Amino acid sequence: MRSSEEAYAYLTTLRQILLYTAVSDCNMEEGSLRCDANVSVRPRGQSKFGQKVEVKNLNSFRYLQKALEYEIRRQAEVLESGGNVDQETRLWNVNGGRTEPMRSKEFAHDYRYFPEPDLLPLHATPAMIAMIRDEMPELPDARRARFISQYGLTPYDAAVLTDSRSLAKFYEDVVREGSNAKLAANWIQTEVLREMKKGSPEGALAEEFKPTAKELALLLIAIEKGTINAAMAKRIFPLMFEFGKSAAEIVKEQGLSQIQDTGEIERVCREVIEKNPDNVAKFNEGVFKFFVGQVMRAARGQADPQAVNDTLRRLLTGA
Repeated sequence: MRSSEEAYAYLTTLRQILLYTAVSDCNMEEGSLRCDANVSVRPRGQSKFGQKVEVKNLNSFRYLQKALEYEIRRQAEVLESGGNVDQETRLWNVNGGRTEPMRSKEFAHDYRYFPEPDLLPLHATPAMIAMIRDEMPELPDARRARFISQYGLTPYDAAVLTDSRSLAKFYEDVVREGSNAKLAANWIQTEVLREMKKGSPEGALAEEFKPTAKELALLLIAIEKGTINAAMAKRIFPLMFEFGKSAAEIVKEQGLSQIQDTGEIERVCREVIEKNPDNVAKFNEGVFKFFVGQVMRAARGQADPQAVNDTLRRLLTGA
């Protein structure tokens, strides 16, 4: 590999595949996944790489990337000043943002390479490989490509939603329950992930999502049907998450159903217009948005936005 970015991309992709296939939980702090790095540099135009240096104490991929960047710079500076890079093992000092010497390794035998006696040779037959391939789940790259073609998502949205196997499954479950695919994608990336990460110091996601896929789908279907508007839905969802209740239960308990009665909407619009005669006199699109905001506030966000727009435009322009 030729750059810290390439190493980071390789490791994050490898980790994602290991998680998708349930090979490991990949918890670096608990030792489920470990990574050391060997770094050597060469002057531009030179074919042979210089002396290798090993870097340890890397408990995250971000630290690994920073350690590689530092070590590349350090070795280059040593060579440019006329010095020699020593073969050694160095540790990454997180607080200092630098690598530091741990021990020197001058010869290959210092590494003590030898076969592991407790690990027997593994001979993978074609039949074994075929069986494992048949049992493999859909891997991240394939799932991203399918999300783009099947659901019309952007590459970015597909990448976010396939970040983990559980998140990808949750998204597809919401869509299978009847939600619009793009609306579900937007909501999961914003509202769902925000609530899931609250209270988690590392922003970790649980395997079990709440509300359930069906409950979220019902909320999104209600938005599409106009039963509630998006602003109300964003007030309802955190309550669903906190109390484990359905959108319908929360709407009923708190009286949050959308006002679609055109007579009631017109009454509120007229009240707002009467209270703001100066703005009526200098009516323009900017002022129109002011009136829309005032009506929605007076209606506690529960009025049908389209009906509010239509009614205000009719009353203010006489159209």
